[in-house]
Amino acid sequence: MVHAHDHKIADGAELEAEAQTTLEKAGEQWTPMRASVFSALAGFERPASAYDIADSISKSEDRRVAANSVYRILDLFVAKNLAQRVETANAYVVNAHPACRHDCIFLVCDACGQTTHIDDDALTDRVRKAADSAGFTPIRPVIEVTGRCRNCTEN
Repeated sequence: MVHAHDHKIADGAELEAEAQTTLEKAGEQWTPMRASVFSALAGFERPASAYDIADSISKSEDRRVAANSVYRILDLFVAKNLAQRVETANAYVVNAHPACRHDCIFLVCDACGQTTHIDDDALTDRVRKAADSAGFTPIRPVIEVTGRCRNCTEN
């Protein structure tokens, strides 16, 4: 069964404000650099690597930003549910509903790179139970399905 409750999907300034609030409630600071990384990540239509984000910030702010600094911030964002890591792409996407925590299911198009996040708590609960029964303690399952998106299939 696909996730049953409604998400409040935010974007733009509303999403950034929600991300800032979520991070601050977690006891972290919303620094100018963190704001820049979040804004740059939110500006990508597809998963972005730390290098993509560093390059974007470097160009927009006319200063050099190192990818290793971006990686540290992205790790924090993933831990605090502001972003999600797409493992197969070694890249990140912004979480459009950071106040809601779910295990990740990504549909990744091999042709164009478009990545869609879906929630299916019944499926991820079964994955967690299977891990538990094997004596493994899952932290946060991530399921990725590669294939072709509707647009690439039709074209």
